[in-house]
Amino acid sequence: MVKKIVRNVMFLKKKSIEATKDDKQIITDLEDTLRANTDNCVGLAANMIGYNKRIIIVSLGFANMVMINPVIVGKKGEYETEEGCLSLDGERKTKRYEEILVEYYNKNFEKKSQKFTGYVAQIIQHECDHLEGIII
Repeated sequence: MVKKIVRNVMFLKKKSIEATKDDKQIITDLEDTLRANTDNCVGLAANMIGYNKRIIIVSLGFANMVMINPVIVGKKGEYETEEGCLSLDGERKTKRYEEILVEYYNKNFEKKSQKFTGYVAQIIQHECDHLEGIII
């Protein structure tokens, strides 16, 4: 189901809790909501649609990738950039890393470890910040 984007900063600042197999509906809602916002959105965290769970979805251009309980375990190549967010107006400066290593579970709850670079790495970092209650 397409969900409304949360703009309540106090809710967004709450640290998300670990997701479980019982949270599959959140994945469907993230997929539907991202699809409905493809013109101005490349990723979502569950708290952006009202769920305080550690799930994100990222557009890879050709497909969308869901990450459950993602943790960035490695990073290199720090740089400064500006980002926008569906939950906020305007853009803000932030620090990101050119390359990251992420451990997460996929939609089938299979453990994965993968390196990401460039723009996809930036999107993942933005969405993982949401899970920590960090908003730019």
